Amino acid sequence: MAPRFFVPAALAPLAAVGTFDLPPGCARHVQVLRLQPGDELTLFDGHGGEWRACIEHMGRSDVSVRLIEHHKVSRELGFDVTLAVGMPANDRMDSLVEKATELGVAGIQPLVCERSVLRLAGERADKKVAHWQAVATAASEQCGRTRVPTVQAVRSLSDWLRGQSAGVDSDEAAACQRRVLSLREGRGWPTAAARPGQHFVFLSGPEGGLSESEERAVLQCGFEPLSLGARVLRADTAPLAVLAALGLPAAVR
Repeated sequence: MAPRFFVPAALAPLAAVGTFDLPPGCARHVQVLRLQPGDELTLFDGHGGEWRACIEHMGRSDVSVRLIEHHKVSRELGFDVTLAVGMPANDRMDSLVEKATELGVAGIQPLVCERSVLRLAGERADKKVAHWQAVATAASEQCGRTRVPTVQAVRSLSDWLRGQSAGVDSDEAAACQRRVLSLREGRGWPTAAARPGQHFVFLSGPEGGLSESEERAVLQCGFEPLSLGARVLRADTAPLAVLAALGLPAAVR
């Protein structure tokens, strides 16, 4: 299988150009893999499908390629899922981003909650988000996705909820299914399968869960409580269980 790389630029216009240089990050990976002129790559830009490409030139730090043909393939879920998560501590957030990408998430919103152990702000938060975006990109390249999920800037839960309430009309609210994972009053998993084009937002808390006041604010914002069963799942396990439950019916159809 040819190595896959994400190129953060529209590839279709480059098909008629002939050869073009890969971005520095992709070029470094090609160099590390010791690929040579004539070797093939698979490139994708997030705009649909993927491209078969061939290496034309290897410089000391630059790599030139030529696009051969476009394949209209999609390995996405068919519906959008955004995970809003109280960031778990240590390296658990890295793993969450990686596995959520493999399971088909469309976007990840890192949140700081009352009980959060990991608290990020300013330049430190920006660096972490850039790191998590790189984790999502690498996971997309590895698992065959044709889209890279977006990791949003770190926000407090209260600030994010204000954005969820503002400017949402009834049609938008009906099209978006919003759920909060609750240890207090959650209902069971919906029996209806996700439909193409639907949008889901799932909110889950950090270690220790959401506080009572936070959960009240979330419910007042229009989120419906959801339970994943009698066992208490870790902060980095629960959102992945949601994605797996949503994505499995789509995968086996």
